[in-house]
Amino acid sequence: MGNGITLSEIIEKMDLKCLTPEVDIVEKEVNIPDINRPALQLAGFFDHFDSKRVQIIGNVEYKYVQTLSQERKLEIYDKLLSHPIPCIVFCRGIEPEKEFLVRATVNGIPVFNTAKHTSEFTAEIIRWMNVRLAPCISIHGVLVDVYGVGVLIMGESGIGKSEAALELIKRGHRLVTDDVVEIRKVSDETLVGSAPDITKHFIELRGIGIVDVRSMFGVQSVRETQNIDLVITLEDWSRDKEYDRLGLEEEYTEFLGNKVVCHRIPIRPGRNLAIIVESAAVNHRQKLMGYNAAQELYKRVQENLAKKRR
Repeated sequence: MGNGITLSEIIEKMDLKCLTPEVDIVEKEVNIPDINRPALQLAGFFDHFDSKRVQIIGNVEYKYVQTLSQERKLEIYDKLLSHPIPCIVFCRGIEPEKEFLVRATVNGIPVFNTAKHTSEFTAEIIRWMNVRLAPCISIHGVLVDVYGVGVLIMGESGIGKSEAALELIKRGHRLVTDDVVEIRKVSDETLVGSAPDITKHFIELRGIGIVDVRSMFGVQSVRETQNIDLVITLEDWSRDKEYDRLGLEEEYTEFLGNKVVCHRIPIRPGRNLAIIVESAAVNHRQKLMGYNAAQELYKRVQENLAKKRR
């Protein structure tokens, strides 16, 4: 098996009904995060046919095939099903003809159907496959949804990442993952973080052990995935190091070629990390909405100096 999506995963995730139970799907995978609606192929044009994609047949394609003569229809079925198609999905609960299913079974091509409308199903499967097949790395950190902002908390082991996450959860925010964050590059602008299945919803607290966040705080305290919008790196405070006190210029860190805004937060006894993370998240949202507090302060100072010169 490779790095693709198994058909078993697709069946489970998309709630598909298998119409060709005789076809063995154990070794079959989908490796391209896109679909094809074979309208042109059903009309007989097979040039540039991307047969390695999931093929989706909706009401329009099905109705067109019904207008063909039986001889032409079987000819098209034979041509279409001679290609190495990973699977074919009929939408709107459409049941294909027996002749189609027989030929699909002979060629080892799985056929499924779903009650969902074609456009709805297409959008859903493309979105899911884009995330599932995106380039992925694993890093050490904690990912939390704070006011809708995906905050990735990083830092050396034992610096207080999990404790900060636990305090944020108690304040009504949601945990995505603790300790290991799987980051997927969904697009040139979007990184999505999730938890490995084995550690999902768990937090490790030194001196206490493993805590099940979902059981302790309820299902509203966790979520499966979250875009990574902001990185906060915790580090031990050093008297000799200069820290940004205005925030006029953004710092960035890079994952899979995508840049993410990054703040370095020095840690000292008595600092409330949860409130600092909340403030950073809200400040980030303000900047996205066009308001920058540091620039506003700079503007006021400049205006004040200009008045004094008059």
